[in-house]
Amino acid sequence: MDRDPSLVTSQEDAKAPARRDRARLIAGLILGGVGLAFALVNLGNVKVDWIVGSAHSPLILVIAVSVLIGVGIDRIAVSRARKRGKAKDA
Repeated sequence: MDRDPSLVTSQEDAKAPARRDRARLIAGLILGGVGLAFALVNLGNVKVDWIVGSAHSPLILVIAVSVLIGVGIDRIAVSRARKRGKAKDA
């Protein structure tokens, strides 16, 4: 008996999202492992100079806060650019 080609295609299409999700999971686990290794290597305290003083803090904490501040600034800039783009189109 011959298989219906439409059934084979739909089964392959159903496998594609599962394969993509598995690949994303594996990539996420690898990136998480690299991030964890990076954090464990950078546990030493560093001196952080502020405008009005200084403090000692773990290097990974300084890096994480810097990344979060950068992401926040990026999100604000992107949202403002989108608002400007919509205002020009209207």
